[in-house]
Amino acid sequence: MRSPAARLIAGLAALLLLSACDRGAETSTETASAAPDRGDDGAIVASTAEDHLPDWLSPTDGTDPARWLAGREAGHPLPADAAAVRDLRESLDRARSAFVEDKRMIANRTVQLGQMLSEIGKTESYRGLIDGLGAIAALRGRHKSLYGEMCQHYYNTRAQGADHATALARLEARERPEVTAPELPRQPGGQP
Repeated sequence: MRSPAARLIAGLAALLLLSACDRGAETSTETASAAPDRGDDGAIVASTAEDHLPDWLSPTDGTDPARWLAGREAGHPLPADAAAVRDLRESLDRARSAFVEDKRMIANRTVQLGQMLSEIGKTESYRGLIDGLGAIAALRGRHKSLYGEMCQHYYNTRAQGADHATALARLEARERPEVTAPELPRQPGGQP
């Protein structure tokens, strides 16, 4: 059982992780993995999503975000015409029209959110996350939402004990004040 201060610190740490994705900073391991591979004769050998799934899609990465995301979820690269890739491509296309971020950033943040949720025992599909958050963002019409901000609010609500549907309903209530937000489950000791 975490204290309110510990939950706040965990939430702030998660927010920092999500915001760091936009800065374009690379760690030494990211830089090393981004360096081109060289063959025996010193020629550069290209690495593609055909045989490798990078940890993150960089701003200059030409990999299809839907294919990368589907491969990450499956645990191995998938062909471009796989059903999971097509489904995620459709989800990313819909989400892109509702969010400020591009498909690459939406894919990166979805993986971050998925990892954070998994760490607290609340594993969810990437498509379910994108479609759920995208449907709420679509309520704003031509006023696009910030996907990273919505991910953070979703994570915080899930970390407080809400299920997927309740977390989405609470986010919807933020976008549409006329919608009443559902109550969060009570934690032992009276904390919501």
